[in-house]
Amino acid sequence: MASRTQRDFTHGSIPEHLIAFSVPMFAGSFLQAMHSIANSIWVGRFLGTNALGAVSLSFPMIMALLSLVMGLTMATTILVAQYRGAGKEPMVRKTVSSSMALLAVLGLALSAIGVIFRGPLIQLVDPPAEMAAMATSYFGLFMAGTVFMFLYNVLAALLRGLGDAKTPLWFLLISTGINIALDPLLILGVGPFPQLGINGAAVATIIAQGFSSVLLLGWIRKNTNLLPASFAEWTVDNALIKAVVKIGMPSGIQQALVSFGMVFVTSIVSSFGTTAVAAYGAASRFDQFGFMPPMAIGMAVSSMVGQNLGAGNHDRAKAVVRWGMIITLAVTALLSLIAVAWPRILMVLFTDDTAVLAEGSSYLQYMGPAYIAFAAIFILGGAMRGAGDTVPPMLFAVLALWVFRVPLAWWFSRSMGTNGIWLGIAVSAFVGMAIHWAYYATGRWRRAVVTRQGPAPTAAASSGAD
Repeated sequence: MASRTQRDFTHGSIPEHLIAFSVPMFAGSFLQAMHSIANSIWVGRFLGTNALGAVSLSFPMIMALLSLVMGLTMATTILVAQYRGAGKEPMVRKTVSSSMALLAVLGLALSAIGVIFRGPLIQLVDPPAEMAAMATSYFGLFMAGTVFMFLYNVLAALLRGLGDAKTPLWFLLISTGINIALDPLLILGVGPFPQLGINGAAVATIIAQGFSSVLLLGWIRKNTNLLPASFAEWTVDNALIKAVVKIGMPSGIQQALVSFGMVFVTSIVSSFGTTAVAAYGAASRFDQFGFMPPMAIGMAVSSMVGQNLGAGNHDRAKAVVRWGMIITLAVTALLSLIAVAWPRILMVLFTDDTAVLAEGSSYLQYMGPAYIAFAAIFILGGAMRGAGDTVPPMLFAVLALWVFRVPLAWWFSRSMGTNGIWLGIAVSAFVGMAIHWAYYATGRWRRAVVTRQGPAPTAAASSGAD
């Protein structure tokens, strides 16, 4: 039973599909980012620079642990999109049940690791002494509730694969509203609420995500036939599990390596003291806004490329990528301009500390132009993942990060201080863009499609710039 919100990407206007599908995903990314941004704003304003820095230190380690498993949700989107494009509805349902079973086990295991080893894990970012205890406590509590984050994301991933990006948005809106409302109540202990300080921000996020994920699960069960009616009907297909891991693990490893790379970058920032840590943590929150449009369009490109390759529409798949690049670069150019021209306006949301404001503004001015490079990476990587060709983006990310970003950030910081760190990050983005484009131009990415109705592209058709 297909929902009215699901879209067939194999026909109709490509830019219309991209915009219609990516706008709600952009809104969803915005709302997801607002969880961490709201936490940072409330903590920074109510508890001061050290508390803001503690939340900032936790973020890269949280992403490093979550990203490995979250990459598997992309595999769910890809497989659901390709099977829907190929008209194989029974395989759509099998993919859903198998993916949810796999992610449930991995999600619980990851939560346990984060809670049990919270102290040693936070020490990897080399936190200043003033922030270590707060960062450890916040990190442990946040990880305890990540099972709800996994549940929401796998449910949203399967709906995206079916062309429905709107439904998850409404439940995410509920989650964000609850998070923003609970933050000050639990941080300060207003009325009947306990005063939890920095831990209140983590508890607010857990409650909000748990509520929205359960509601979304109920909606899918009521409005679609994607979920088994009873536990006895739940099937786990070993072949599909292998396919999810094969497609999703490279993407997960890519995200994990990128996140662990940022852990190393954060440890370099930590060596410059609490002001640098707080500024980096606050300013890098705007990166999320800079990345949101290309990430949303990149996910739309993945779904559209997946459906079209599944249906054998290779030329249309390439046209999807072209339109994705045009739209996302136009939007990202504006965000880059804001970061370069008016960085201080963005920073005052988090703090009024003049030293933190100055340091954070410098970061944004270096990173602003790099948003263009990251935008191209998201679109090109989205095309490759939509085809199921997830290994090359992983390798390219490792190369750009570990051969360029981390070493350059460390090397430049020796002579330029924190500005050298920001410069190293920016330069590595353009290197990553060049590598992605060079591979995309070969056309090899289109040969990896898992299921198709039409013929595979020939070597001649795959060569040359696509």
